[in-house]
Amino acid sequence: MPFKRVLILSEGFGSGHTQAAYAVAAGLKKIDPTIRAKVLELGSILHPVLAPWIQGAYRLTINTSPALVGMVYRKQYEKPVGRLARLALHKLFYNHASRFIEQMKPELIICTHPIPSAVISRLKASGLKVPLYTLITDYDAHGSWISPEVDRYFVSTPEVRNLLIRRGVSSSAIQVSGIPVHPEFWIRQDKISARRELGLRHLPTVLVMGGGWGMMKDELVAKMADWKDRVQIVCCMGSNEKQAAKLRNHPDLQHPNIKILGYTRNISQWMDASDLLITKPGGMTCTEGLAKGIPMLFYESLPGQEEKNREYFMKIGCGTELTSEDMLDFWLHKITLEFTEKTRTLTPLKQKDSRSAYQPDRCARTIAELLCSPYGAVNLQGRRA
Repeated sequence: MPFKRVLILSEGFGSGHTQAAYAVAAGLKKIDPTIRAKVLELGSILHPVLAPWIQGAYRLTINTSPALVGMVYRKQYEKPVGRLARLALHKLFYNHASRFIEQMKPELIICTHPIPSAVISRLKASGLKVPLYTLITDYDAHGSWISPEVDRYFVSTPEVRNLLIRRGVSSSAIQVSGIPVHPEFWIRQDKISARRELGLRHLPTVLVMGGGWGMMKDELVAKMADWKDRVQIVCCMGSNEKQAAKLRNHPDLQHPNIKILGYTRNISQWMDASDLLITKPGGMTCTEGLAKGIPMLFYESLPGQEEKNREYFMKIGCGTELTSEDMLDFWLHKITLEFTEKTRTLTPLKQKDSRSAYQPDRCARTIAELLCSPYGAVNLQGRRA
C-alpha cells in the first residue's frame, strides 16, 4: 500500500506551534498508518546558526519587554505579511525550501506558524503545485496568517472563522477543526491510577505550568507553598532547567508534596493526575487542559494572542484569570473542599456553552479525510475541490 507523504512546517518561537505540528503528525498516523508526516522547524533546519539567535532574541524580548510585543502585535493585527517581508523570506528560504520539497515530494504541506506559511505561499505563487493547509494555533487570527495561496485554513472556533471571512478569506477555504492535541490527550486516565503511576499521593493536586520556556514567577510558587501540607503541587518548567534548579533549591519548597519538573513528555498524565491547572494561556496548553476537562487559572497573559486565548476560555467557562493572592487561596481552598472522602476526586469540568464542545481528534481526522478523498482535498494541480 503506497504511503501518503505530508510535510508539516513550524517555527520555534515558543513551543506551541511545534507542539501542534507533532500533534497533527501523531494524530494522522494513529488514524491512518499509511500517512507519513514529517515535522520540521523551517528556520532551524535551513538556517541552524541564524535561527537560534533570532529565537533567543525573541525570547529575551518576551521576558523583558512584553508590552513591546503586544504593541507590535496590535499594530500589525489586521495586516498580512507585507510585500517586502515576503520578499525577504523568499530570499532567505527559497532555494533551500524548494530543494527540500523537491527531495521529499510531499502530497500535502501543513504550516502551524505564519512564517513557513508565508514562505510556502511564495513558492506556490512561483509555481509550486502542492496543496498548502495552514493551521492557526490560537483562539485568534493575526493578519500574518493570511496568504492568498493558502488552500485551506484550519481554525479553533467559529469566531476565528468569521474573523478570516471578514478579512476576505473564502468561507469554503476555512474549516473549524479545533486546535489539535496529541492522541495521548484524546483519552482521560482516572486520577487514582495516574497519581499512583507518577508516584504522587492521593491528595488535591495542582499542576503549574510555565509554558515550553518555563516562564514562571517565583512569587507564585512561593505563595502556593503555604498550602503544601494540604495540597500537592507540581511545577513543570519546560526547557528552563535553570529555573527548575532554582526552585528545587528554594528552602520553602523542600517538601514531599512539592514536585519540580523540567521538560517532560508526560504532560497528559500529569494533567490526568491534577485537579487544577495554573498556566499561561498558550493556545496548546489551554487546549490540552480543555481536552482533559481540568479547570484553569491564567496568570501573566502576554499581550496579543495569549490575551485572546484567555478571553475565549473565560467566556466558555473553562478558566478564570488569576488576579490576586486571595483568588489563589480561594481556588486552593475550593479543591480541598471538593476533595471529599466520598468522591476522592473533583467533578469533571463542564462547559457553559455546548457549542464550544471540543473533540480532540477532530482536526487530525478532518485532515486525514481531506488527504484521502479526491473530493475533499485540494489536488496536486492546485485546484480547489
